[in-house]
Amino acid sequence: MGVHTPETPAERVTANVVRRVKQIGITYPVLLDTQGTNWQRWGQQYWPTVYLIDKHGRVRYRWVGELEYNHAGGEAQMAGLIQGLLKEK
Repeated sequence: MGVHTPETPAERVTANVVRRVKQIGITYPVLLDTQGTNWQRWGQQYWPTVYLIDKHGRVRYRWVGELEYNHAGGEAQMAGLIQGLLKEK
């Protein structure tokens, strides 16, 4: 699931977000947090932040920033972590 908290006025327009989500091929649900309620509840400070939550609802991993910024390898790391969590009982 994705949560989009707008940075700009254009990102507050639902139609713009829906169009962009389709454009970049996101197929999972995306919550539009126009008032920043979810952002505040999680104590967010940076766009983007990725959380990996286990089947018990616990945050197991967090990545702050773009997953592939400066070839950081975040996508591969997160994929590996997800595979590990899927194997847990």
